[in-house]
Amino acid sequence: MKADSKILSIIVPCYNEEESVPHFYAETVKQETFFREKNVELEFIFVDDGSKDGTVEAVKALHESDERVHLVSFSRNFGKEAAIIAGLEKAVGDFTVLMDADLQDPPAILPEMYGYIEEGYDSVATRRVDRKGEPPIRSFFARRFYGLMRKISKTEIVDGARDYRLMTRQVTDAILAMKEYNRFSKGIFGWVGYRTKWIEYENIKRVAGETKWSFWKLFLYSLDGIMAFSTAPLSVASVFGILFCVIAFVFMIFIFVRALIYGDPVAGWPSMMCIISLIGGVQLLCLGIMGQYMSKMYMEVKDRPKYLIKEEF
Repeated sequence: MKADSKILSIIVPCYNEEESVPHFYAETVKQETFFREKNVELEFIFVDDGSKDGTVEAVKALHESDERVHLVSFSRNFGKEAAIIAGLEKAVGDFTVLMDADLQDPPAILPEMYGYIEEGYDSVATRRVDRKGEPPIRSFFARRFYGLMRKISKTEIVDGARDYRLMTRQVTDAILAMKEYNRFSKGIFGWVGYRTKWIEYENIKRVAGETKWSFWKLFLYSLDGIMAFSTAPLSVASVFGILFCVIAFVFMIFIFVRALIYGDPVAGWPSMMCIISLIGGVQLLCLGIMGQYMSKMYMEVKDRPKYLIKEEF
C-alpha cells in the first residue's frame, strides 16, 4: 500500500451467507481497478452474526488468498444492528461502506458513490425505487411504516432506504459516538445529519439463499425504530387518557340526569360493560406502550456489551 493512499473499509454483516460470500467478493473486487486509479485500497470486514452454516469457513478461504479480507465472528446471533456497529468499530478506513452479502446492494455503483464523496458529500445513501419480488403485504406495511415515521419523528427516514451507505471517517465517528444498546441504524444515519446524496436503484434479487427477515422480525424491528426516534406513542397514551376522562364525565352526567327523569339506573347494563371493556383495553394498550419504553431503558441501564467476539483476524 502506498504511503499516501487511502483505505475504503467494506463492512459486510453475514448470517448464514455461505453461498453468497464468494459471489459478493468476486463482484466487489471488480471495482478494484477504479479505486486503484483513485489511490484507494480496499479492506473487507465480514462480520459473522453467529451463522450456523459455513459462512466462517467461506471467509477464511478468501483470507487465505487475500490478506485484506478480515473476519469478526460473534459467539452467537446478536442481530444485524450489532454486526453493523462491530464492523464500524473494527474499520480503519478513511471511508466506510455498509453492504449486504447477498448482492442486493450492487457493488457496481460503488464508483458512482465515491464520485459524490469526491464532490464534497459526507455520505452517499441508497434507496430502492420499487419492491419487486417482495410479498405484497410486506411492501404495504413497509410503506406504512415509513409514512408513519415521517409524521411522528423529526429524524429523516427515507422510504425504501437501504443500509448500503458510503461514509467519510467523520460520519463514521459520529455514528460510533452514539453508544445506545437499542440501535436503529436507519434512524441513526438520519439523526447525525451531514450532507448526504441519495442514489436510487431497482430492487435486485438475492444471489443465493433466502432472506432472514420474516414479517414478525420486521415488525419488531419497526417497533425498535419507533421507540428509538419518537416519543409520539407516549403522547398518544396521554391523549387516550384525557379523552376517556372526558367521555367518563359526560356519561356520569348522562346517567345522573336519566336516573332523575326515569328513575331506572339499572337499564343499559350491556352497553356499560362494553364501555368498561373498551376503557380497560385502552388502559392496557397505554400500559403496553409505556412498558415498551421502560424495557428499552432497562436494557440501556444494564449496559451489557452489544456483542461478544468468538474469533477474529
